[in-house]
Amino acid sequence: MLKKWMISIILVTLFTSLHTSIMVNAQGTESSKECENEAIFRLKYDMQELWIEDAWWTRSFIISNHAGLEDEKDVLDRLLQNQTDLGNIIKPYYGADAGNKLTKLLNEHILITGKIIDAAKIKDQNNVEKYNKEWFRNADTIVEFLTNANPNWSKEELTDMFYTHLRFTTDEVTARLNKDWKGDIRLADLNEEHLVHMSRVLVDGIVKQFPEKFK
Repeated sequence: MLKKWMISIILVTLFTSLHTSIMVNAQGTESSKECENEAIFRLKYDMQELWIEDAWWTRSFIISNHAGLEDEKDVLDRLLQNQTDLGNIIKPYYGADAGNKLTKLLNEHILITGKIIDAAKIKDQNNVEKYNKEWFRNADTIVEFLTNANPNWSKEELTDMFYTHLRFTTDEVTARLNKDWKGDIRLADLNEEHLVHMSRVLVDGIVKQFPEKFK
């Protein structure tokens, strides 16, 4: 009887020790995963925030430009700062020159947007078409720059994403000019949602290219 009792105690002790060891190892593994994912989470959050800002400061610029508001220049300055921030976010991975190059290309994108709005307001269709072609050429240059920097970004996918962004922006301008307020709001939401998705694609490509920076 005593022997059975001693065996039971030994088995319980061994089970408890084994269970504790498993729990500790599991918690350690989980903590390790959390640490590994923290850098990815931070980049996703920062990238998403910047592209949301791009959507909404572009919208603010469209509104100010269309209505001739006094804040138009200040809004444009803030929108251009956003393009600088988007260039800066890739510098830790691709260097200062690459980040500055991206900012320059994005600034061109914004300045062309202003030209399209100005032409559309006075119904100058010739210049609308002229600047629209420049807009899409600029998008092609941005995509070429990005895909040359990172082979994990698909040229076809990024081209489609940038073109879709341009079309949403064009339709948003058109809706506002036509006083289609509900359509204007709907397109603004679609543009934001689209840019959030694009930000995730960009981050996924960076993480794949530089896995050592996210451990």
